[in-house]
Amino acid sequence: MTPADRETIHSLVQLQLQAFQDGNAAEAFSFASPSIQAQFGTPETFVDMVKTGYPSVYCPRSVVFEEITMVQGLPAQKVMLMSAEGELVRAIYLMQQQPDASWRIHGCFLIPVGGKTTG
Repeated sequence: MTPADRETIHSLVQLQLQAFQDGNAAEAFSFASPSIQAQFGTPETFVDMVKTGYPSVYCPRSVVFEEITMVQGLPAQKVMLMSAEGELVRAIYLMQQQPDASWRIHGCFLIPVGGKTTG
């Protein structure tokens, strides 16, 4: 993976997080891989799933980008998120390179960090 790929992956995850913050379902959905888009069908269905299943992704209080690693043969961007309630969670964004060499988000899973901050 090239430095440009790493920069692009970071940027895509950042742009999707910003689209959630802005309430722009269509833009957030546009960063998902074709198979994720096919699974959820519409931007609204996708965003509803994120709101209910991934609230710390939908509306984080804080975001810190970590390294890119490999998970199941796919590049994965690690992101430390703080929920609105102050709970820390690590989001692992699986990335998929498309036939045109562009990158899309191919899934995300959360790993509890086991800490809660105050303030």
